[in-house]
Amino acid sequence: MLAPPQSVGILGGMGPAAGADFVRLFVEACTHYLQSHGEEVRDQSFPEHWLVQMPIPDRTRAIHHPQPDVQDPAPHLLQGVGRLAALGVRSVAVACNTAHVWHGQMQALFPQISILHIAEETARHLQQQGVEQAILLATAGTYQTGLYDQTLRAYGITPLVPEEEGVARLMQGIYDGVKRGDIALAANRFGEVLAPLLARHGQVPVVMGCTEIPLALPQAREAQGAVLIDPARILAQELARRAYEMH
Repeated sequence: MLAPPQSVGILGGMGPAAGADFVRLFVEACTHYLQSHGEEVRDQSFPEHWLVQMPIPDRTRAIHHPQPDVQDPAPHLLQGVGRLAALGVRSVAVACNTAHVWHGQMQALFPQISILHIAEETARHLQQQGVEQAILLATAGTYQTGLYDQTLRAYGITPLVPEEEGVARLMQGIYDGVKRGDIALAANRFGEVLAPLLARHGQVPVVMGCTEIPLALPQAREAQGAVLIDPARILAQELARRAYEMH
C-alpha cells in the first residue's frame, strides 16, 4: 500500500488554458500511477494539488526586449512559487516551457521545494527511448535562449528547428490561435511549420515545446501519424511520481 502522497503545486496562467490542461494531465498521470501499482482509484487516492493561475507578463517579449518598459516575468513567477510554498507543497511544476528560463532563480529562492525542469524531464525521457534527433516546435523566446537546444544536446539528442519564417508562424498560432481561442487557426499554422520539417527529416519525434502547441497541433492534418511528444505530459507524470514516491 502506498504511503500518503505529498502535496504538490502547479504554477499556471501562461496561458490559463495551458494551466488548466496541465491539471487534466496531472490527474491522468496520477490515475495511471495508481493503476500501475495495483491501487484503487478513488477520490481519496489523489494527492493534494494546488493550481496558481497568475497573469504573468509575456515571457517571450521579456526575452526579446529586455527594456525598462517591458515587464519582467521573474518577480511574478517568484510570487507564484511563494504562494505555493506557503501552502506547503514539496514539488512544483511550471506549466509553461519558456518560463523555465527563470528556473534557476525560482529554485534558488525556494531551495526547500523541488521545482521540476520541463526540458530536463523531456530530454531524459527521449534518451531513454533511444531518440537521437527530434523536431522542436517552440516559442521564439525558447529558441533564442537555447532552453531545449542545450538540454537536448546534453542528452545526445540533436534538435531540428524551423526557419525564421516558421518560428513566426508558430508564434501566430500560439498568440492569434490558442491564446484567443481560435484552435483551427492554430492547427493550420502549426501544421504549416511541421510539414516541411517532416519532409526534410522523416518521421522523427516532434517535441511540442510550448504548452499551448499540444492544444491544437494534434488536430492538424499534417500531424496525423507523427510521433508527437508532449513535454507537459512528461512533466505531469514526473510530478505525480514525486507526489507518491518522494518522502
